[in-house]
Amino acid sequence: MADPKGFMTTPREEYPRRPVEERVRDWNEVYVPGALLPIISRQADRCMDCGIPFCHDACPLGNLIPEWNDLVSREDWRAASDRLHATNNFPEFTGRLCPAPCEAGCVLAINQPAVTIKNVEVAIADRAWADGFTPPRPPDRLSGRTVAVIGSGPAGLAAAQQLTRAGHTVAVYERADRIGGLLRYGIPAFKMEKRHLDRRLEQMRAEGTKFRTSTAIGRDLGAAELRARYDAVVLAVGATAWRELDVPGRELAGIHQAMEYLPLADRVCEGDLEVSPLSAAGKHVVIVGGGDTGADCLGTAVREGAASVTQLDIYPQPEAERDEDVEPWPTYPKIYRLSAAHEEARDLETAPAADADARLFAASTLHFTGDAHGHVRSLHLVEVDERRRPVPGSGRTLPADLVLLALGFSGPDRHDGLIDQLGLVLDARGTITRDTDFATNVPKVYAAGDAARGQSLIVWAIAEGRAVAAAVDRALAGTSQLPAPIGPYDRPMTA
Repeated sequence: MADPKGFMTTPREEYPRRPVEERVRDWNEVYVPGALLPIISRQADRCMDCGIPFCHDACPLGNLIPEWNDLVSREDWRAASDRLHATNNFPEFTGRLCPAPCEAGCVLAINQPAVTIKNVEVAIADRAWADGFTPPRPPDRLSGRTVAVIGSGPAGLAAAQQLTRAGHTVAVYERADRIGGLLRYGIPAFKMEKRHLDRRLEQMRAEGTKFRTSTAIGRDLGAAELRARYDAVVLAVGATAWRELDVPGRELAGIHQAMEYLPLADRVCEGDLEVSPLSAAGKHVVIVGGGDTGADCLGTAVREGAASVTQLDIYPQPEAERDEDVEPWPTYPKIYRLSAAHEEARDLETAPAADADARLFAASTLHFTGDAHGHVRSLHLVEVDERRRPVPGSGRTLPADLVLLALGFSGPDRHDGLIDQLGLVLDARGTITRDTDFATNVPKVYAAGDAARGQSLIVWAIAEGRAVAAAVDRALAGTSQLPAPIGPYDRPMTA
């Protein structure tokens, strides 16, 4: 611990965001460039180097947080990068996209604002790239064994990098035209610019990982044929089967799933399209769903120039502080959080009728109505109580030219035929079953990430990728030195 009194003398200071009026005119990341480094060493000083660092358990990757906080406070960036990358393949992703359950588990957070762990992490990652601390690490020798990884999201990429570095020949198959999964087509550029992804992919190529795009296993290449080609197959296809909203009027034009809408905006940023076919420009937009995907739709619609944007959340508005009786420290609490997108919507007053920023809480959609051409024009909702029962007399109508459904995901998509061709067993939730070694019911086939765990956080996806890589390596080589941070049945800490 570099400064024993740092947590008492230094207040929490977070990565400053650019002014709202400036950042909504572009797709760049929302933070002030270069503003983190001048403050981050002092913020790292706030870490108390606890005897029992609960931040370790709060993060499934088991990040060595007190160690790299201490190194950053001493400005030993190379050593900090080594400790960070020892447990996390992609800290530049998690430092931008993870909601930081580690901070909820920070011991300081018992009675003070937590250490800015996420900001320290991204500062180390960016400094490591800038100073050349992340060269490719190809294996010293090849094992002669081959592995196919299906899916190129964070779980698939983590598994591929670990297995490549262990000496196996790895090919990653992706059905989209670019590698990255939801990191590429789903996460808006204002949350993570794609240059961070491209840079890491170049490192992986230099290490020997092969990438095969525009290849849907089960449709473009038979699952049995792929399985016959490789010594092992890792399924990291994600949980992309979206949940539906079964209410009258759902068939009207102008009602779309969030993951139909967001990838098109990403393609505009990639230069594939001039304008998104589903652009919110000039439209009254309603987003059904209060999670992170809904917030991504919110920030995207604001940048596209929507006439208004309202986000509906069926849950009541959370309190500003954790309820210690219901969600005691160190669990991750459901509290009121103001994301960059919600801050933008609040300041620009995109939804004057909303409860807070752009959100209507405890709101349930009843039905949609449209015009004579069959296009949606309004959404009818009702307020609900804590048991989701309608509150009499609380019905409201919102103008809606574009409705985006962000209701989460139930499991892997089955349209390509991969699951059925392999004969995989699914559980009651629709996710792939597996044993304690991440192996499915099909020999040589393993499952990792959201496809088997269900919809989760990016840190869990990377942890799954690292753990399944260790299991595959052990099966192919008889033993493995690769770390396995979690087991397939581990779950986040809850009360």
